[in-house]
Amino acid sequence: MQATAKATYVRIAPRKVKIVLDLIRNKPADKAMAILKHTPKAACEPLEKLLNSAMANAENNKNMDIENLYVAECHVSQGPTLKRIRPRAQGRAFRINKKTSHITLVLKEKE
Repeated sequence: MQATAKATYVRIAPRKVKIVLDLIRNKPADKAMAILKHTPKAACEPLEKLLNSAMANAENNKNMDIENLYVAECHVSQGPTLKRIRPRAQGRAFRINKKTSHITLVLKEKE
């Protein structure tokens, strides 16, 4: 049995999220939450919310025991890119790409 949570269109680049996801993969849920709380990365804030959501889904929708949960799968894929223009010298324009992420977190119960 597994509980899933997804966050889409998160305004942070996928490569920045991937660094933090690698820290919490295959860890117990409570330990993963502690790692997210004490890691000074911008991606930790949306991931903490997502982990809380997945834990709530497991408890309320799937009747799973929170003590036995661990992060079974977590992955990120790139969402649509917001394209912006920055004015530069001599009338030129400089493209700024603001990337978005789709993050998926799957929790499972230890046997």
